[in-house]
Amino acid sequence: MQDHPIGIPACFTPGEKLTDDQATVTRSGQSVFMSVYRTKIADQCRVITITWCKNLLLHGLSVSVEGSEGDSQYTCKVELKPWYFWRKQGSRRFIVDGKGIDIFWDLKAAKFNGETEPHSDYYVAVVCNEEVVLLLGDLKKDAYRKTGCRPALIDPILVSRKEHMFGKKKFSTRIKFHEKGRVHEISIECKNRSPNNSNSANGVEPELEIRIDGHLAIHVKHLQWKFRGNQSFNLNKLRVEVCWDVHDWLFSPGLRHALFIFKPILPSTSLSSLSTSSSSPPLSSLTSTPLSSQTGSSGSLEGLNAGGSSDFCLFLYAWKVE
Repeated sequence: MQDHPIGIPACFTPGEKLTDDQATVTRSGQSVFMSVYRTKIADQCRVITITWCKNLLLHGLSVSVEGSEGDSQYTCKVELKPWYFWRKQGSRRFIVDGKGIDIFWDLKAAKFNGETEPHSDYYVAVVCNEEVVLLLGDLKKDAYRKTGCRPALIDPILVSRKEHMFGKKKFSTRIKFHEKGRVHEISIECKNRSPNNSNSANGVEPELEIRIDGHLAIHVKHLQWKFRGNQSFNLNKLRVEVCWDVHDWLFSPGLRHALFIFKPILPSTSLSSLSTSSSSPPLSSLTSTPLSSQTGSSGSLEGLNAGGSSDFCLFLYAWKVE
């Protein structure tokens, strides 16, 4: 970790490019989880970014609010070291376009369960004009009591999540594909299969497996030829597009990352009726289908816009450690 006068974790520097600066992530070796929300704040539609980072010694929290020009950021950073108990609860204020914005947090009893983002017993609240414009965590009553403010009339929209993970062969995370949905576990694994008849180097062929809640969603064979591609799978009433780029895993030396993008879209009418009438497990009919074979639908789902795609995108940066 680098030395900073106010004790900011290395994954929060330099500037505000928290997860896009890959050199910083590589040096820090920390898991990073960024959530981007869009809502009305200070009389304007703005982006609020919540970033969590984790290494063996600490958890870090950063809350950034977009400025009026879209390029400037107003940021509150908190470092959660075990011996800094007083920093686990507090508040901070900054002025955006002449209006005060307050950040409140209570992480004294937050349960992380070994992950980067806390699971329970915490809150993080963003307040403007006596309204709570963004509230994260399960201690909502405590948050409203502490802030003394009412909920905002406009609900924030989760635009994207970006996560940097480090591992050897297997990478896992938990995610909601839309706000009203349940949490799903995503598992990504790169395997080396030994084929019976193969001219591949070392007699092995790399394969990619992506599982959702333990069920195989996407299986890519001959990965050395299909290191970039896209497919989709069905998940209840959603179809989820997946794009991957694992070129650097296979062909670049040293610590390199692969990129996986998950994007929910509307299902076809037949798939909608099938998943509504079926009583089998959610992924029992889960398939892997090329995007070119997808069809449109006039149906609708909460969390999806009229154009047939969700506002939400998940970006997973999987850093392979040898």
